[in-house]
Amino acid sequence: MSRFSEVKDLVMSLESDFEKFYEKGNQAAGTRVRKGMQELKNMAQDIRKEVQDMKNAG
Repeated sequence: MSRFSEVKDLVMSLESDFEKFYEKGNQAAGTRVRKGMQELKNMAQDIRKEVQDMKNAG
């Protein structure tokens, strides 16, 4: 479950930047959102591979 916590923590850490970008038009916050979304994508891909490997090993 620690992987789930990592994903959840990352998403929650982006909340204020999402607000700043979408509600206030802060461009720098948009850059941080894009960076965070890329990290989330990479994390999701790693988790997918980990799950597949565990499934195939068992």
